[in-house]
Amino acid sequence: MAIGSDELTTLRDALIRARAKGVRLVQMGAERVEYRTDEEMASAIADLDARIRRASAARPVVVKVSTSKGM
Repeated sequence: MAIGSDELTTLRDALIRARAKGVRLVQMGAERVEYRTDEEMASAIADLDARIRRASAARPVVVKVSTSKGM
């Protein structure tokens, strides 16, 4: 099951807030994640940003054109 861009944004925002406060342990619901370094947190934020971009990207619309001579 894919995670929607709204939920990914919520996760990213919580991680950014924790990083800004200097907190390395992030808990959302029953899930706890402890980051060892600031670089790990930065990497996780960058990954979430990339996932948000992919989830938010407009899907290409396919248009099929068919022609005939009317015979």
